[in-house]
Order: sequence, then C-alpha cells, then structure tokens
Amino acid sequence: MRATVIHAPGDIRVEEVPDAVIQQPTDAVVRVLRSCICGSDLWPYRGEGPTGPSQRIGHEFLGVIEETGSDVGGFASGDLVVAPFAWSDGVCEFCHDGVQTSCPEGGIWGQAGSDGGQGEAVRVPHADGTLVKLPSDAASDDRLLTALLALSDVMGTGHHAAVGAGVRPGSTVAVVGDGAVGLCGVLAAKRLGAERIIALGRHRTRTDIARSFGATDVVAERGDAAVAAVRELTGGQGAHSVIEAVGTEQSMLTSVRITRDGGTIGYVGVPHGSATGLDLGHMFSRNIALRGGVAPARAYLPELLPDVLNGTIDPSPVFDLRVGLDEVAAGYKAMDARTALKVLIAV
Repeated sequence: MRATVIHAPGDIRVEEVPDAVIQQPTDAVVRVLRSCICGSDLWPYRGEGPTGPSQRIGHEFLGVIEETGSDVGGFASGDLVVAPFAWSDGVCEFCHDGVQTSCPEGGIWGQAGSDGGQGEAVRVPHADGTLVKLPSDAASDDRLLTALLALSDVMGTGHHAAVGAGVRPGSTVAVVGDGAVGLCGVLAAKRLGAERIIALGRHRTRTDIARSFGATDVVAERGDAAVAAVRELTGGQGAHSVIEAVGTEQSMLTSVRITRDGGTIGYVGVPHGSATGLDLGHMFSRNIALRGGVAPARAYLPELLPDVLNGTIDPSPVFDLRVGLDEVAAGYKAMDARTALKVLIAV
C-alpha cells in the first residue's frame, strides 16, 4: 500500500510500505477515505519535533473497515468509521474516566511501529475501544464526510479547550489562535452557549470563518495591543473563559493577561516554549485557573457526532485545500507557508 513517510525535516514522500494487516484479534484494518494534515504535523516537518527513520505520519482519518480480528465485536467489514487521533482499549480506568489519551494500551497513529493516517489503510489496535461507527450514507455526502473528519482531532480538541475553559451559557470567551483548532474552539464555544466570543487573529480569511462560526468580535493586534483591545471590549475586566490554541510563550502570556479575575484558561496548543509565559504568582493573585492538555477526542465523539450529523455544527470550512495522496508534499508546503489553513487528503 502507499503511505506518507517523513524522512527528515521538509522531506515528505509517499511510498510503498507493507500492507496494513491484522496482528492481534482486537485489530481492524480500515481503508482510508479521508485524511488530513494537522498543525502539529508541521513541527517534525520544520525540524522542531523528533522523527525516526522512514517514519509514518498523520493521525486523523476516517474510512471503511476491510477486515476485523476474531475478538472485534462491534464492527464488521464495510462499516464506515472515524478514528480519534489516539487509539485506546476502552476498558481501563483512564478510558472509563474519559481520558483515553492516557490509556496504558493506547498510542497515536504514526508513532514507531504503527501505521500513519496519511495512507491508503491503517491497522487499528483495540478497534472496539477506538473506532466510532458512522452512517453508511455519509460516504456519498462529501461535505458531511469532511465535517465528520474534523471529529478525529480538531473539533474534539477545540471542544476540549472550551470545556476546560469553563464556557457556559451567557459567558464571554476569548480565543487565542486562528488555526483550525482555534476556529473549532469558536464553534465549540458557540455550541456551549457563549454570548460573546472574541477571536484573536490576523488573517482575514480565517477570521471570516471565525465570524461564521459565531465570533462576535475580532482582535487583529498582538501582544500588549491585543490585551488592551480585549480589555476595552470587556469593560476592562477580561474574558470569563480563554481558549489558548497556539502553545507559544506569547500566546500563553496573552491568554493570562486577557482572562478575567476568577476566570479559566483552556489550553490545547501543543507547548513549544509556552511554560515560560506562565507567572503562577500573577495567576494565584487573580484566581485564574488553567485546565486542558491533549484532547481525549474519543471521549467527545458520542456527544459531538449527533450535532455534526444533524447540521447543528459544521466544522468543514476549516479544510480549505484538498489534495490527493500523491500531492501530500505540496499540502505540507502550503500549510507551512500559511497559504492553507488545513489540508484535506482524499485517498
């Protein structure tokens, strides 16, 4: 089968690799229909994250089950399914607590020894605990299929940030970051009943999506100017809930400074230098809480899936460039150059 392999920073290739096959009785093999490139995939692409020799890459996909192991009871060949970005057994204490990303038997697609999502097929360990079945007719609805793909990561991650930030009906929310996760955070905040949503972003095409998702205000400034703008919009108080979807020192510092006293930051930006932006004394004196981390997308799928299916939420606009599997390298270049927000891969 063909799959995307990263050999070194900037060196993305689609190559012939061993076919995905059943290895354990709890496995399933999924033929991929849709995959995508994540912002976190850009860190190894830019040389800012580890890569192994000829390592697979990609952790978001949906597709059709081709084969199941003898112990798989919830799925059959031909089922349309979506996979969260991490597999999990579904039976351990962490899975029962809704923290599937901490499952001792779990892992993330593309790690050493596993298939990546950006390929023709994927072996799914612990299929019963990992996969979620989709209506079969969704396979013929391109827009719906694209929206459902967002549930594998970015929609669940944006929702995780909103939940961590304590978004509630009538609240004021600020979203730091105009990438796909930040935009899904806007959508999640709207879904949870936020009355005012302030999106911080400088790219017009992205902030236009933010407004369509429910943002009431846009702040294009950065640093001190951004803090001043949010404070002005909120009568000097700041936002009840702040979604941090970048992970840098500047984004975390801005998040702390625009949070209202007694408010909460939900952070989901993959940290790269963000710890240096935390002043615990400042947070302590203002009663600012910090919650978040890697999103247990599997935990949120049962809640978010019905709303995507019935059209209550539609995250599909975050995908603004479509490529075929053979064009994945061009997709990475486009996202790295910020000429694309999030790249859809039609396999």
